[in-house]
Amino acid sequence: MANLLASLISSADTLQAYGSVLETAQNNVSNASTPGYAKQRTSLYALPFDPEGGATGGVRAGDLQSSRNEYAEQAVRQQNTGMGYEQQMVDSLTPLQSQFDVSGNQGIPAALNNLFESFSAWATTPNNDASRQTVLDRAGQVASAFQQTANAIGVQATNAEQQIRQTVDQVNQLTSQLANYNQIALQGNKDDAGLSAQVHATLEQLSQYVDITTSFQDDGSVSVLMNGETPLVIEDKQYRISAGLYQPQDPPPTYPNSPASMQVLSSDGSDITAKTTGGQLGALLEVRNQSLASLIGDAYQPGDLNTMAEQFADRVNQVLTAGNISDGPPPVSGVPLFTYDTTNDTAVAQSLSVDPSVTTDQLATIDPGPPYVSNGVPLGLSQLATPVQDADKINGVSYNQYYGQMAGRVGSQLDDATNRQQVQQSLLAQAKELRDQYSGVSLDEEATILIQFQRAYQANSRFITVLDQLTQSTIDILQP
Repeated sequence: MANLLASLISSADTLQAYGSVLETAQNNVSNASTPGYAKQRTSLYALPFDPEGGATGGVRAGDLQSSRNEYAEQAVRQQNTGMGYEQQMVDSLTPLQSQFDVSGNQGIPAALNNLFESFSAWATTPNNDASRQTVLDRAGQVASAFQQTANAIGVQATNAEQQIRQTVDQVNQLTSQLANYNQIALQGNKDDAGLSAQVHATLEQLSQYVDITTSFQDDGSVSVLMNGETPLVIEDKQYRISAGLYQPQDPPPTYPNSPASMQVLSSDGSDITAKTTGGQLGALLEVRNQSLASLIGDAYQPGDLNTMAEQFADRVNQVLTAGNISDGPPPVSGVPLFTYDTTNDTAVAQSLSVDPSVTTDQLATIDPGPPYVSNGVPLGLSQLATPVQDADKINGVSYNQYYGQMAGRVGSQLDDATNRQQVQQSLLAQAKELRDQYSGVSLDEEATILIQFQRAYQANSRFITVLDQLTQSTIDILQP
């Protein structure tokens, strides 16, 4: 009789253990699509079996075990950081490239070519008023093209600044969530699978914005560092970062009136801009403070677009003012055609214009020489299209070639970012696939476990039924 009761108790315990396994499998299936969730397993352990000593054997359910692999998680976050950087570079450089037309059909190249053609036509008929008017009109188009390009790049700089602030806000929002999760874990919920899923999903989302290093503590909290050294979350404390415009002072700025750069500060006010090179925030800083600054200038450079506009305007004005409108007597010197803000080298392209006071009869035609050439000025200006003299070049190349170098630099950056983005997509997919092999929920695997233990559960239930019948029969026999 005792053996029957012991077997009945052992079978009941086995049913409970199988039920725990089934509940775990069911929970895995329910959370298969939950971001950050890692599959769990209920371990089973055998009980000692010693009939003589009264040990009836059987099986019991152990602790829940998570299949999460932190190395695989960190690999996904690292690749996600790289993906965030390359994707943002592509998104930011694509509209910038559209501002540089290298076909010569629009923008600055088209305006320059049209002006060079008007110089050649003017040289053919130097005293023709219509030819001179065409020169004035085409010069105005060149100035307008520089202004439009500078303004468009300025708008992109403003957009980048806004995106940097938004990205910093997003980082602070996510780190605030992590601090709250840590607080929950510190209250005794460190083994909560749902909390772990939320933490890891938030970390993965954060990793696309900045380069983070994580460290999981024994108390269940996670410490998060940005760039490997700047604290973002420690225990239940959040350390906010900030972003804003600034004008560097060390070394003293060469161009104090230049557009300000963007700066990122840690919670203690330290400048971490130079260290922030990963994720979307790193890409946005690279585009704003490097790519765009190389075109429109910053505290230490005038910007290539401004350099081109200034040297072109100065050279045209130099040729015109070196010539004569008439021989006199006395000879009448030519007047400058272009004007711009001479107090700010980083605003030349944006302020470039044709002097509205200049009329067609004030355009100098005569090169007094020696040798004297009646149409020497328009001839000299037309040679700017294919310059031979160093004075007609900019950094050793023609103006169109210099513009092409700017456009080529932007295009090369975009091509490199696009290629790296494709590679990064593959690396991220591989990292996620490896993580899924460790901790992802396989519906086929869970279905197999459900069927296996459901049948075991059913078999054990029938065994209990038989034991129950045997017990009842024994009791009936023993009754007087």
